[in-house]
Amino acid sequence: MRTCEGLGVNTVYLTGYTPHPHYIGDQRLPHIYNKIGKQIQKTALGSQDAQHWQHFDDVRIIINQLKEQGYCLVALEQSPGSIKLPEFRWTDKVALLIGREVDGIESEILKLCDRIVEIPMFGQKESFNVAQATAMALYQLRFY
Repeated sequence: MRTCEGLGVNTVYLTGYTPHPHYIGDQRLPHIYNKIGKQIQKTALGSQDAQHWQHFDDVRIIINQLKEQGYCLVALEQSPGSIKLPEFRWTDKVALLIGREVDGIESEILKLCDRIVEIPMFGQKESFNVAQATAMALYQLRFY
């Protein structure tokens, strides 16, 4: 959330089991959302209060809403036919979909996306940490 807030992201959509701050109507037990809230505070340093965010149990719900609003849905994922991040031409209304740390984005969700971009790798490892990859993509989106 701190990276998103610092780069001027309009809204962060958290889905599934992704940890998220407490909100009105939250179905989690108090000891759960309090514990997670403290962990988020430690990392986000208050940006969770400055950054607009929403939580959805199912990512498909927000994907459909964003598409209906005219957003280009861009997945950040290594995939055959993906576009290298520096070569991608961003649109004004783009929603960047980020996957899970190890498993990435499920193939059925990738099929819902308009484009897939990936960050070129130059070392021996095959991928970046999801937080660093997100920061790189958001910076590219913001300034290029």
